Amino acid sequence: MSAATTRSRTPDRLCAEAVDLARAAAEEVAWPGVVGEHVGAVSEGDRVVTHFFGCEELGYRGWRWAVTVTRASRAKVVTLDEAVLLPGPDALLAPEWLPWSERLRPGDLGPGDLLPTEADDPRLEPGYTGADEPPPNSAVSAEMAELAEAEDAEVTAEAPANLQVTPSRGSIAAVAEELGMRRARVLSRYGLRAAADRWDEAFGAKTPMAQAAPATCVSCGFLAPVGGSLGQAFGVCANEFSPADGRLVSLAYGCGAHSEAAVMPKPPRPAPPVVDETTVEPFPLRPAPDSGSVPDTADESGAELGHS
Repeated sequence: MSAATTRSRTPDRLCAEAVDLARAAAEEVAWPGVVGEHVGAVSEGDRVVTHFFGCEELGYRGWRWAVTVTRASRAKVVTLDEAVLLPGPDALLAPEWLPWSERLRPGDLGPGDLLPTEADDPRLEPGYTGADEPPPNSAVSAEMAELAEAEDAEVTAEAPANLQVTPSRGSIAAVAEELGMRRARVLSRYGLRAAADRWDEAFGAKTPMAQAAPATCVSCGFLAPVGGSLGQAFGVCANEFSPADGRLVSLAYGCGAHSEAAVMPKPPRPAPPVVDETTVEPFPLRPAPDSGSVPDTADESGAELGHS
């Protein structure tokens, strides 16, 4: 170990004693009342010492005011080098910066926002390829871009069968457009698997709703099937009372709104009454002529006795 190295690790006496000079410099840079107590000094080299003061400003917990002082060789006057605010060992710091593409999370995209897709996105792969077409992910030169633009204008104007001259290039794109496959890129196997993992985590067999369900979605009448390879494991829920209404659900998912989980019972029919109180019996306002105990026929003997 050299003598210079030994001297650099030992704080210079005059610089180490210049605490008041360092505090005055920190208070001149900072707001009034935010420079705290002197918490130490560190030798930065020959006749160079950094003094640290606590920071009392709100929001800067663990930060320190660092003021570096120095003096020239054989000089008795200590001068100021710099004064800055630096984080301490336990300082509250912002998280490490990440590009926007890595900070983006599902649900962050709002109305009017545009999300560009990288050319080598592993979730996508070329939708169609051919010897007369450059790969969709390749860089196209300016000359080829002008040629492709002219061919698209010629080919997409109408069906290739109606053209007078068959184009020498762009025929694969024209056929793909007629078949409904005019997409430059489609989902790769990686993209399909990543999407399936997300959907299965949200509406899959391991969710608490599926664990308590009486049956799975594969036997539910409200399941709308989807095409393609995803239809082997997923479908769309079409039950407005289900928590997954309008969502892509796993066939192993389930909920209490399963179409065959329970059958609504028929309304009970009351038993026939023992005493029929619903039938109206006619009651005459005047008695019938033959309802009395005395016959209605004339009886002379009775007339004499006073019977009417």
